[in-house]
Amino acid sequence: MTTQPEPADPGLTAIMGERRQLINLAYRLLGSLADAEDVVQETYARWYALSPQEQDAIEVPGAWLSKVASRICLNVLSSARVRRETYVGEWIPEPLPEPGEWVTDGLTTDPADRVTLDESVNMAFLVVLDAMTPAERVAFILHDVFRYSFAEVAEIVGRSPAACRQLASSARRRIRAERAPGPASAQAGVVRAFKRAWEAGDIGALIGLLDPGATAIADGGGLVSTVRHPVEGAEGIVRAMVRLTARLEGLTILERTVNGQPGLVVQRDGVTVTVAAFEVEHDRIKHIWAVRNPEKLRSWLPGR
Repeated sequence: MTTQPEPADPGLTAIMGERRQLINLAYRLLGSLADAEDVVQETYARWYALSPQEQDAIEVPGAWLSKVASRICLNVLSSARVRRETYVGEWIPEPLPEPGEWVTDGLTTDPADRVTLDESVNMAFLVVLDAMTPAERVAFILHDVFRYSFAEVAEIVGRSPAACRQLASSARRRIRAERAPGPASAQAGVVRAFKRAWEAGDIGALIGLLDPGATAIADGGGLVSTVRHPVEGAEGIVRAMVRLTARLEGLTILERTVNGQPGLVVQRDGVTVTVAAFEVEHDRIKHIWAVRNPEKLRSWLPGR
């Protein structure tokens, strides 16, 4: 006699179905997949700490989960400023690969844990967000990206709807002050040319592809060698690249999508050691963000 499996608890299925929304929300608020996962775990822990009667009294569990996750993120953002003071070198948001290339502990990541890649996660956007106050960032992301009303944002942030409107407006002005990323196809051509010039050791071509006032920032977290301060100017960036290449023999440079935009992945013996995101303006590279901290590279599949 065949034993029929017990039907899944529809309530549990609905609650766990919110996981991807929560991951997407928390990553945009924090710029760190590791922190986002911790926030989601804490959010679910708080849900299951409720009594069955308390859970039944919540009309829209998904809204409750998002509200709790947002509040936890706000607390994390406030404490992150203190943690950044002890961070070794520059801090860059954690880079994300294309959905099909995600891995965690050597296994392909569950789709519920993947962040949807759109304009709200490109590296330039996240870097601007990181310069905002926690309240500005939360108000802007919740309202402009996730379409929460200002009344809902106010309940999460602990300020009036009018104050939250002002916070989002201030954040919007900061975003507008930065140039929107150009078409991915145009950026891909510049990044590909940069890769070829790097592989060929063509210093003149590298300098020509960089804006004269370009800036490069590297994040090693004190765990690997890298420049600890932003490098200004095309020639300075190329000199730093030449020094890095000389120290690390046998590098393989791959074209990859980084946070939804064309970027480069540097591997050594099949292991990703650097993920570089770019901002291209007028066919010149304006910014390079190079993440070398291995703790921020765990989502990148080795050997791709």
